[in-house]
Amino acid sequence: MEDILSRHRKELRDLQSRVTQKKKQASKKTRKAVNEECERLERELKEKHEQEIREANGEVDEEEVSGELEELTLQVDGEEEKTNGIGTPSQHEDTEQPQPDNAAPTKKRNRQKDRLARRAAEQSALADQAALEAQSLPDLKHLERTRMLASMAAHNLCEIEIRADGHCLYSAVADQLKCLEIPVEEPGYKSTRIAAAGYISSNSDDFVPFLEEPLEEYVHKIKDTAEWGGQLELLALAKTYKVDICVLQDYGRVERIEGGGKEGEEKKEMWLGYYKHGFGLGEHYNSLRKKKDGKKEGG
Repeated sequence: MEDILSRHRKELRDLQSRVTQKKKQASKKTRKAVNEECERLERELKEKHEQEIREANGEVDEEEVSGELEELTLQVDGEEEKTNGIGTPSQHEDTEQPQPDNAAPTKKRNRQKDRLARRAAEQSALADQAALEAQSLPDLKHLERTRMLASMAAHNLCEIEIRADGHCLYSAVADQLKCLEIPVEEPGYKSTRIAAAGYISSNSDDFVPFLEEPLEEYVHKIKDTAEWGGQLELLALAKTYKVDICVLQDYGRVERIEGGGKEGEEKKEMWLGYYKHGFGLGEHYNSLRKKKDGKKEGG
């Protein structure tokens, strides 16, 4: 295998000399054809070397040979740039100088390590660029939070933070039900999940057109998993408990979901805060309570 590699290196050097000479002798009219011929010679030699390596059972790294050919191409291109552009060598072109007999041998470069170092440098540069671009982006979480706090103050509301565990909508509704003195069994999120699942099952005609999966699977996710809740579940809970649900969102927008209730009865309402950017898992609901005399309701 060492003999094969030694011969490959010699053939690469010979090809380098031939390609360099061809490109130097090329005129403007023949340069394109000469470049194509040189590329063909390089490609054929590379394929020949790779075939010989495969026949030797792959005991050496093919990437090393490919790297040598890549370096050869770069060297040839460098030689071409030294010419005057009309196929004649420049006056400043360096000539090969013989090495003194007592010159110290130069250490062979590890081309694979060089390529890995270049890749690492490129990746580091890309990471630095991404970090720089991120600094120029707005802090969506901070901006949303600032606007939400201002909207809460305008509605005389204070926030009860709910754990971001997939049950946040149901836990927030359970907290509001307790404030309204509507009985809820513990754990609260489990009771509200069962209530939402039961209402959707009993009124399937109102919900099936909006589902992207069979009703049974959808109800199972509501009742027995930590699947997030959304608009349909809020509607089901509002109807179940006969309570209007007011959802405060960014920029002060309030979405009211009517719970129905009997005519003549005083309407009850609950408040939830909806965040799009404020929490790591994504969309999130918190419970919002009315303030009384500067204090939290119930606290």
